[in-house]
Amino acid sequence: MNENSGKTASDALVRDPEGGIPRLLEIMARLREPETGCPWDIVQTYETIAPYTIEEAYEVADAIERAAFDELRSELGDLLLQVVYHSRMAEEENRFTFADVVRDISDKMLRRHPHVFGDDSRDKSPEQQVADWEKIKAAERAEKPETASVLDGVAAGLPALTRAVKLQNRAARVGFDWPNATSVLDKISEETEELVAEMNGGNVDKITEEYGDLMFVMANLARHLKIDPEAALRAANAKFTRRFGAVETALASQGRTPDQSTLEEMDALWDAAKLAERVSEKS
Repeated sequence: MNENSGKTASDALVRDPEGGIPRLLEIMARLREPETGCPWDIVQTYETIAPYTIEEAYEVADAIERAAFDELRSELGDLLLQVVYHSRMAEEENRFTFADVVRDISDKMLRRHPHVFGDDSRDKSPEQQVADWEKIKAAERAEKPETASVLDGVAAGLPALTRAVKLQNRAARVGFDWPNATSVLDKISEETEELVAEMNGGNVDKITEEYGDLMFVMANLARHLKIDPEAALRAANAKFTRRFGAVETALASQGRTPDQSTLEEMDALWDAAKLAERVSEKS
């Protein structure tokens, strides 16, 4: 195949709406082509693309939270592009290919689901299946000689609340854990007292440290309550945004903005928004 025929085949593929994954891989290869690709794409690295990967994952979660399924389709495509992007850079360095990524995750799914693809019984609860999954993961980590700590492998780049829960889960596997949520609540009270003491002292570094300790224990409470602290905080953010929006709307109907009203007035409108939501939920 000569150069022109190769380019013709590439052009045909990238313009084929039914080209699927091969089409996307070819598009990325063309974008990264040193002589003819996109100047911005050519200079990107794993490090510069990583923030976009994290951002796209959050946008997927946001679309799910809002049940915006048309947006979800688009956001999943954006997230898939991130996988293709990192894989293309790795292929250029002869590290691995997209096909290697697909094979590895497929092998992992088979290995971690012996009750579906093997001889293990499916007669178990979802909770037991999660426990079995963790045992398999632990066995895989034990086979890696570089793993020196039960906490190894919890990515430092995770959102802080998510990483806190994962660290605590790892420690709990070897028995380092509070026995119940009540014990965690007692620790929250203790950490709150320590934070108040440092606030009175005025040392910003100490205040920050104690605040971090309190947040870490709050994450542990979420784990004992079997809730996702990130999801809980996202819901709280959404609720705040919704109710503050109601305050702004009410003030706008009076020809005013929040900075033209008092805290007492905004508090009253906030309480009205809360009441309206509760009435709506009951109806």
